[in-house]
Amino acid sequence: MKRVVALILCILTACALVLFPAGCKKKDEALLKIVLNEVTRSVFYAPLYVAASKGLFEEEGLDIEIVTGGGSDASMTALLAGEADFALMGPETGVYVVNEGKADHPMIIGQLTKRDGSFLLGREETAEFSWDMLRGRSVIAGRVGGMPYMTLMYVLDRHGLTPGEDVEVISNIQFNLMGGAFQSGTGDFVTLFEPTATQFQNNGSGYIVANIGLESGEVPYTAFMTSKETIKNDPELVKSFIRAVAKAQKWVRTASDNEIAKAMQPFFPDTDIPTLEIVAKSYRETDSWMQTPVMTEEAFARLLDIIDLNGQLKARVDFGELVDNSFAEEVLKEIGE
Repeated sequence: MKRVVALILCILTACALVLFPAGCKKKDEALLKIVLNEVTRSVFYAPLYVAASKGLFEEEGLDIEIVTGGGSDASMTALLAGEADFALMGPETGVYVVNEGKADHPMIIGQLTKRDGSFLLGREETAEFSWDMLRGRSVIAGRVGGMPYMTLMYVLDRHGLTPGEDVEVISNIQFNLMGGAFQSGTGDFVTLFEPTATQFQNNGSGYIVANIGLESGEVPYTAFMTSKETIKNDPELVKSFIRAVAKAQKWVRTASDNEIAKAMQPFFPDTDIPTLEIVAKSYRETDSWMQTPVMTEEAFARLLDIIDLNGQLKARVDFGELVDNSFAEEVLKEIGE
């Protein structure tokens, strides 16, 4: 009888291993609810939406809720207040918090995009655009101190244009209201992210004349952050989160534009697949998405240079004081990168 019982137990154990392999989440096991506060909703962040729609967070046992903050300040505030477990925002916000002397400032744990994702739009279709066309004109540029604004200032400087003298830079309009202000007649030019830029062009509200990201060069533009407390008390959570992101980045590298469009479409229900496919193609061709979550010291130094050029850098921040690549590096070894 004992032998029969032992045999049954062995069979049941073997079946369990087949049905629920080690490291896999059981169907009936509760997922851990987490909140990610994103700075804005944009196809620029496609790998994030891919991770969510393809179930990569669920594979890690996470039930993710993505909340749109409407600005880096709002996303950082949510993270500091404990209203979000993770935040996706411009890394410059982290630099500002460090420079304020906050010892328990959040840490960057992964990078998502590696250049500015906005486009410069004008009111007229231009076959051969020249930055000199901005002389004597006005451009809606976002808020002072934000990456969209600072990157544009960097580009204007590279083209010999002085804000306030050669071109009027409008900086008193909230990020999410810039497109509407332009449609209402404010400014001769505006910088917009996708899919808004393509939608404006399709309906004749504006015309894309330049890619800001290609003009500015590579720079860490948006990154994932979490609190030091989360890193200390729940490192496995941080690792699981970054693993889902890394898997999505890997998937995006080989997926077609159509596949990427379909994967992120649930997050853009008012945008059709053909439009999303166009913008996915655009961001892929401009090499805007990170291949892995690891941020480099060189890119971080360039970010500080841009902030400094804009007069917003109180002091340079050491790379290791704000960036923790350990989770991303460990995950890449596990998934074979």
